[in-house]
Amino acid sequence: MSRELRIFTGSAHQNLGAAIAHSLGVPLGRAHLSRFSDGEIWFQIQDNVRGADVFVVQPTSSPVNENLMELLIMLDAFKRSSASRITAVIPYYGYARQDRKDRPRVPISAKLVADLLSAAGTDRVLTMDLHASQIQGFFDVPVDHLFAAPVIIEYVDKLKLKNLTIVSPDAGGVERARAYAKRLDASLAIVDKRRDQPNVAEVHHVIGDVTDRTALIVDDIVDTAGTLGQVAQAIKNAGAREVIASCSHAVLSGKAIAKIEASPLSKLIVTDSIPLSEEKKASPKIVVLSIAELLGKAIRNIHDETSVTSLFV
Repeated sequence: MSRELRIFTGSAHQNLGAAIAHSLGVPLGRAHLSRFSDGEIWFQIQDNVRGADVFVVQPTSSPVNENLMELLIMLDAFKRSSASRITAVIPYYGYARQDRKDRPRVPISAKLVADLLSAAGTDRVLTMDLHASQIQGFFDVPVDHLFAAPVIIEYVDKLKLKNLTIVSPDAGGVERARAYAKRLDASLAIVDKRRDQPNVAEVHHVIGDVTDRTALIVDDIVDTAGTLGQVAQAIKNAGAREVIASCSHAVLSGKAIAKIEASPLSKLIVTDSIPLSEEKKASPKIVVLSIAELLGKAIRNIHDETSVTSLFV
């Protein structure tokens, strides 16, 4: 007897959870999620999940601590309700930016969150575009690490951009940028960027030819957009005809939208791994692509015990 496939979602991104369920042709699982008067999370599953293959959709985006705690409590409930297997579907993995001890007396929060997820009952993790690929090794359970590249590349390919150069905003993103350049038959450039403290970076110069070309900056996370604006300006100053950007995770905190609109960027292509407010989506420079079908295919393959390798590229 095969296990029943069940999709549940927390409050972080209910639209994405519903879209994933719709792409799979299964109903979204029923659960009641609320708060006690002091803010504690109260959760109850309203469907029988005994022996089921459960997938819990919850990006740990802002408010990060609320959404992370909510996910942990949900996972514990499914574990105690005798689900056969529990997969945490985390399109955006929060706390990933502290993935090593790069200075004295700092935590490795990416590892701490991995331990918390395992302790809560996670049997498997499905995530997308981790800030650092080695975070997969922090888990003692299987991790399926997808990339937004197929979704973004398909969109960019339809734009039919001429004289395209893919730009990595820093040395750490070169591998990602090279993969985009190969798929889009484009040239490659790199921006020399130094970061001395969180959310603060200094752009030095552009390595590679962008003169009279369309430049596509490829990144994984855009947070305050201050650095992105600097990178875009440096590329424009280097002679680029048009500058566009893409990122997997649109954190867009603080005055990020205002900075993007004031920058030389003609558009910023993002995915819906993180829910965007209507105000942010209303920006004429923001293009939002859905990853629901990509995640749905991965969930189907995991449930059917077939390979998900074809979804990685």
